[in-house]
Amino acid sequence: MSTPSSSQGAPLATEKRETFSSRKLFILSAIGSAVGLGNIWRFPYVAYENGGGAFLIPYLVAILCAGIPLLFLDYSIGHRYRGSAPLAYRRANRKAEVLGWWQVLICFIIAIYYAAIIAWAAMYCWFSITKAWETNADGASGFFMNDFLKVSDNVNLGFDFVGNIFIPMFFVWLVTIVIMVAGVNKGISRANAVFMPLLIVMFLILVVQSVFLPGAIDGLNAFFTPDFAALSNPAVWAAAFGHIFFSLSVAFGIMVTYSSYMKRKSDLTGSGYAVAFANSSFELLAGIGVFAALGFMAYNAGSAVDEVATSGIGLAFIAFPTIVSEAPLGSLIGVLFFGSLVFAGLTSLISILEVIVAAFQDKLGWKRVPATLVVGIPVAVISLVLFPTTTGLYLLDTMDAFVNQFGILACALVLVIVFGAGLGMLPKLAKHLNRHSSIKLGTGWKVLVGGIGPAALGYMLINELQSKMAESYSGYPVWFNGIFGWGMAGALIVGAIVLSLIPWSKNSKIDDPEFDQHRANVEAEEVPEVAGKEY
Repeated sequence: MSTPSSSQGAPLATEKRETFSSRKLFILSAIGSAVGLGNIWRFPYVAYENGGGAFLIPYLVAILCAGIPLLFLDYSIGHRYRGSAPLAYRRANRKAEVLGWWQVLICFIIAIYYAAIIAWAAMYCWFSITKAWETNADGASGFFMNDFLKVSDNVNLGFDFVGNIFIPMFFVWLVTIVIMVAGVNKGISRANAVFMPLLIVMFLILVVQSVFLPGAIDGLNAFFTPDFAALSNPAVWAAAFGHIFFSLSVAFGIMVTYSSYMKRKSDLTGSGYAVAFANSSFELLAGIGVFAALGFMAYNAGSAVDEVATSGIGLAFIAFPTIVSEAPLGSLIGVLFFGSLVFAGLTSLISILEVIVAAFQDKLGWKRVPATLVVGIPVAVISLVLFPTTTGLYLLDTMDAFVNQFGILACALVLVIVFGAGLGMLPKLAKHLNRHSSIKLGTGWKVLVGGIGPAALGYMLINELQSKMAESYSGYPVWFNGIFGWGMAGALIVGAIVLSLIPWSKNSKIDDPEFDQHRANVEAEEVPEVAGKEY
């Protein structure tokens, strides 16, 4: 498909910037972005491995000292500068545009593999009814790796396609692009208004089913029993900060983009607290449901919970199918669990793709439909070429590990340093938050973002660098990690610099009368910082 250009008569971006029609829809969409696969398959195990019930202490500290403050940073930038990540950062300071494109490219990488996991979950909804994995002599593990993914024995980049993955992936992308084409209110808002209630209802039913299984109490004891000695381990605190950071979708460009769609008179901090605590509540609910089910699994196997506890792909596609085979009403539990993964994944994928679409829409001056198609279709094609293959799992595993640590983590560290010490913009952004919030922020917020944030992010990044450089990730060949791990992470930075150097189209949002009026209104409201609650 050819790319429209202004010389070819591309649609001009003359319409007003889209906005969420209500604060409720913004909150619902922001929660939809934050509540993703990691809430369901990562948080329970992270908590269990890092002190059980005692982990809730560093978890709460991480929310208050890093998660929410950085979430407010995203909100303040997006709402004040009214643009996608590249445009908002550029309006803050011309040199900061590159950070926005770095986030756009990070979202591109995540989007192309995230769709594959959603497709797996969709197929496992059906497999839960038929219990298809029972036909494999090696059980759920053998079925997932051999019968379903048909994983190659060689770690490589291949194009041996697997039809039962390609087809559901195609429909995942079709649904996502159709929602995106409809726009912020008719597409994103409506999708979240449907998917999020369904997700919550399905997961509540799953939790109720799980806690009444034999052995469930053993799983819950394993999850909640506190190991206070773990609190003296710095790695436990790093795990809490790391999880919260990724869980709330900060520094992805997502919340900058979503907050740019909020109305001028919106409650920023009130919305942020609602999103943060709704996200955490869902994680705790997930922990209860998952460990109750794992307790049942351990009970049936006659083993301890720690022998069956796992996370990520192993939890979802190996442990849970085993539970489905053994539990009363197992098929219902499977459909609810994998259906929850589908809905959680879709709401997150929509938000990730929106970062990319909004960026090109702003820079090139395209309207919603052509921007979505010109961006969404190539992203979908790349995704469909790389991941529904016999080597797709290796590629997904490597790219996920490196884009999270050396994409998102590194970009976030640079972001807080640039807007804190570099540009000294935290006082201005704090004033903006206080003018548009029910809960006022004091000096504490600036200290947390400008001091605690860089310290925590820097510590995590150094740890990850040491870990990844000590040995080849997952034992994969050095060349494979070099290209699709380190090489990919480096290419994101180079690509961001290149995209920031491309001139903005004459039809772009860089010179936008609507924003000029918004900026005039903001500047007219500039007042000395309101004394409020210390954060």
